Amino acid sequence: MGDKIESKKLAKNAKVNTVPGFLGEVERDEEILRISNEIGYPVMIKASAGGGGKGMRIAFSDQEALEGFKLSKEEAISSFGDGRIFIEKYIEDPRHIEFQILADV
Repeated sequence: MGDKIESKKLAKNAKVNTVPGFLGEVERDEEILRISNEIGYPVMIKASAGGGGKGMRIAFSDQEALEGFKLSKEEAISSFGDGRIFIEKYIEDPRHIEFQILADV
């Protein structure tokens, strides 16, 4: 589940509720602005391979989204060797519930 884009796609296909967002890699400034405005600010710009808060930026405007995209991508490449970025709605004061399942199939 280290690939957040694929994890979200898997969860959606299993009909699990997820944070609203774009289920794919965002690659260009134009996409960042279009998707951020479709979702509605604030948005969270995240590295697909991220963890520990690396490669994450909150944006409250177009300007912050563009800067956050650039910084998240640079940090993701530097930290994980994977610059794929996605966007989802930023949830203020969330409750985090996480399940980890290990199976031998």
